[in-house]
Amino acid sequence: MFLQFFTSLRDAQVPVTLREYLTLMEALDADLADYSVENFYYLSRTSLVKDERNLDKFDRVFGTVFKGLESLLDAMEKAEIPEEWLKKLAEKYLSEEEKKQIEAMGWDKLMETLKKRLEEQKGRHQGGSKWIGTAGTSPFGAHGYNPEGVRIGQDKNRNNRAVKVWDKREFKDLDGNVELGIRNIKVALRRLRKFARTGAPDELDLDTTIRETANHGYLDVHMRPERRNAVKLLVFFDIGGSMDAHIEQVEELFSAAKSEFKHMEYFYFHNCLYEGVWKQNKRRFTDRTPTWDVLHKYPHDYKIVFVGDASMSPYEIMVPGGSVEHVNEEPGSVWLDRIIRTYPHAVWLNPVAQKHWDYSESTTIIKRIFANRMFPITIEGLEGAMKELTH
Repeated sequence: MFLQFFTSLRDAQVPVTLREYLTLMEALDADLADYSVENFYYLSRTSLVKDERNLDKFDRVFGTVFKGLESLLDAMEKAEIPEEWLKKLAEKYLSEEEKKQIEAMGWDKLMETLKKRLEEQKGRHQGGSKWIGTAGTSPFGAHGYNPEGVRIGQDKNRNNRAVKVWDKREFKDLDGNVELGIRNIKVALRRLRKFARTGAPDELDLDTTIRETANHGYLDVHMRPERRNAVKLLVFFDIGGSMDAHIEQVEELFSAAKSEFKHMEYFYFHNCLYEGVWKQNKRRFTDRTPTWDVLHKYPHDYKIVFVGDASMSPYEIMVPGGSVEHVNEEPGSVWLDRIIRTYPHAVWLNPVAQKHWDYSESTTIIKRIFANRMFPITIEGLEGAMKELTH
């Protein structure tokens, strides 16, 4: 059964290694699961899943492989299921004499009797000690007591022993190809980190304090600056027009990025970058910042991210005067090229599904200008973008 679990995870593209599988087996030998299906679920998930994007795949595989633990007919046909997985711990509702009578039946006799009663029983039974049903002291059924019992037909776990937490699939949105919420965006953005200690020393340096106290023979307290993400990010957001359809997704990206990066600056543009950008959309025509000023103000160690659907007329990128809002003296492609030459680490994030990119000529042009460093706004896409920015 456990080998089937291991191979099923591999078949589902969950990168599980033999070393991790053996670690899980060692944990089971040490009784860390405590005979509980739910505990085994959490134990195996902790041991075998290294990346949150695989949590949903793990839940689906777990629910399929171990479905027999709650289905009597499946369990009967899987002789490999260990006896201990189908036993229950002792409860307080029976006398010691009743417990001994049930336990004396033995595993083989228990399963043999179960098969017979499946063949004999007609309909549902409530209470009692013989038929498969609910409550009572029968070793088969639900809501009753028997330390060697098999659970059948219980819609919820009365004793928190076999809650099918994997069926909830709480991580079903953590997939590499889905669009993101704020939490998931933060998870992906955290891959772009370069920590440094700057600012006021307001955090206790415990290791240095202990070392210096031992060296001097008296309490010698040392403080240090807080460890922060030192990556500096400059983001250009395409705003208006076709981007209105993606505004919620881009807002989530903006919110997540602001909370993850202490050094983050941003500007807006429309369709393509030209000689001016702005900070407030209501003042986009009266209070612009020259793009040259941006290039001169922010040093080349800033990481550059463009966020836009790259959907426009090719003339807006390649031709002087191609802008739909003003007469631009230089093509947008010239300004994009200046950004890329000034900042070696630059990517373009596209909220449009990647499968549609080839149908847009402007998207193809932008992608070529960025040397294929265009990524979809998915977990997998953001991870690829963050990896590119760290090179």
